Amino acid sequence: MRNEIYLFNPENDMALANFTPYYKAPSEIIRMANDLSVLPAWYAPEGSTIKVDSLSRVSLWREQCPASDFLPDVIWSAEWENMPYKPWGWSPSLLYTLRKAGVNDSFLLSDMQMGQIRVLSGRQCCVKILESFSRMDGLCGKAMTCNSMTQVKKYITSLERCVLKAPWSGSGRGIMYVSSKEWNDSAKGWVSRVLRVQGEIMVEPLYNKVCDFAMEFYADGNGSVSFVGYSLFDTDAHGNYKGNFLLSDGRIKKILSQYIPDEVFDNVCRTMEESLASLLNKGYCGFLGVDMMICLEDGKYLLHPCVEINLRMNMGVVSHTIFNRYVHCLSHGKYIVKYYSEDGEAWDAFCQMKATYKLHLCDGKLAEGYMPLTPVKQDTHYHAFLLLDRI
Repeated sequence: MRNEIYLFNPENDMALANFTPYYKAPSEIIRMANDLSVLPAWYAPEGSTIKVDSLSRVSLWREQCPASDFLPDVIWSAEWENMPYKPWGWSPSLLYTLRKAGVNDSFLLSDMQMGQIRVLSGRQCCVKILESFSRMDGLCGKAMTCNSMTQVKKYITSLERCVLKAPWSGSGRGIMYVSSKEWNDSAKGWVSRVLRVQGEIMVEPLYNKVCDFAMEFYADGNGSVSFVGYSLFDTDAHGNYKGNFLLSDGRIKKILSQYIPDEVFDNVCRTMEESLASLLNKGYCGFLGVDMMICLEDGKYLLHPCVEINLRMNMGVVSHTIFNRYVHCLSHGKYIVKYYSEDGEAWDAFCQMKATYKLHLCDGKLAEGYMPLTPVKQDTHYHAFLLLDRI
C-alpha cells in the first residue's frame, strides 16, 4: 500500500464556497486546524503520514495520552511532503498551496476534477437525490432551487416557515430561517447577495425535527458507492455540530427504529447507494456523509433522507472509525469536539476531566473514562476527546 499524507483542513467548506486559489481562512479556523492537526491519526490507515503544524504538538500529545498503547502507528511531518494527499476536503486554495510547495501534479486533483467536486458539493444536488425517493412511503423532504427573488418570495408565501440555504457555504453557515411575516429588508438583502454571488439559492420547508443522524458512504472513484455505517450526532439550536454518540451501527439503528421501521432504513440505504453512484459517477473518490433527520409531521414520524451531502471526510466517519478500532463493544459514550473561547479554559477542562473520569481498559480496548484525542496547551481553543461509560 502506498504511503499517503493525511491533512485536517476544516476551512474546506468555506474555501470551496469561495472557489478561488487565493482564499485565506479566518484566523479562528486556522487555529482549529492547528489545535486538531493530529486528529487524522485516529482514522488514517496504519503507516500513513500525518501533516501537523508542528512536531512539538505531537510530542505533547504523546505525553498527555493516558493509554500509550493506543497511540496510532503513523508517521509525522510538519512539511508539505511531495506525496499523495488525503485531505479533509479538496478546494482550489489547497491545490494552490500544495503546488506552490512543490507537490507534483500527479499527486493532486486536476482543475477539471476540482470543478466537478465543486458542482457535486453544491446543495442543489440534494434536489436530484430527493427525486429518487419521491415514491417511497414513510418519508418527507423537499428542496427547491431558485434563481430569482420572485421565485424565492413565491415559495416563502406558500410555506408557513422555511429554510433558505446558499448552495455553497461553510458547515452550519449560509442558512437563514424565515417566514412570510419575517420577509423583511434584511432577509431580502441576504437573498440578493447569495443570488448575485452564487446564482441560485435553496428553499426548503422547515420540518419538526426529532433527531439528527447520517448515513456514511464511500465512493471508489469508479462509479460505485458503498454504505459504511450510521452516525448519530448532536447539534445546537443553530444546527452547529456538537458531537457524535459512540455506538455500534446495530445500537444506533435500534434507537432510530423507535420512530421508523427497520425496512425503511434498509430501503433508503439501498436507494441512496444507487442515487449517489449515478450522481457522482467517477467524479469523486473518498468518504462522504448524507445528513438525515427524523421528523414529526401530523402526529406521524417520517424520515428525511437527504438534508445535506458532505462530499468530504466528516466527523461521523471519524467517530465510526474510532469506535470500531478502539472502543470496547460493551461500552458507549460520546466523541466531542469542543470550542473554548478563552486561553486556559481548555487546559482547565482537560485537567478536570483527566482527574474526574479515569480511563479504564477492558480486553485491550477503551472501556470507560476520558480519552484525549488531541493535545491541550494553555492557548488551545479546540479539543477533541472521548467520554466513555460501560453499558
